[in-house]
Amino acid sequence: MRIVADTNTILSGLLWQGPPRQIINRARAGDITLHTSLVLLAELAEVIGRSKFTRRIQSVQLSAAGLVADYQHLAVLVDPQPLAAPTSRDADDDHVLACALAAGASLIVSGDRDLLDIGTFHQIRILPAHEALAIITTGRN
Repeated sequence: MRIVADTNTILSGLLWQGPPRQIINRARAGDITLHTSLVLLAELAEVIGRSKFTRRIQSVQLSAAGLVADYQHLAVLVDPQPLAAPTSRDADDDHVLACALAAGASLIVSGDRDLLDIGTFHQIRILPAHEALAIITTGRN
């Protein structure tokens, strides 16, 4: 199953326990394939580098750059084309949608209300991590 996760989901999965971490673990196990783009990797690097995450990153004895590099090695890089028209209320979220199209994703995993409110985009379901994890676990789309 091909999945695109937004930056906040990946950040949560890298730094804390819970459904986002379980999704990353399923990718590490080869049960699913996570996809990303250069734009989403740059956003992850910018967000994870914020001072509010410094203490948490140090507590897991890693570095922001190391976490981004780890995710970059885990995820498949795609080169999405810009969407023909703005779709999300937040223009940055259009990068997630474009990445999912380029990846041929089955799911977009997000906690972002702007994305979740779209519901489905070109037959790609947009779900919070706990709902996506239930689908991944059952193997049903």
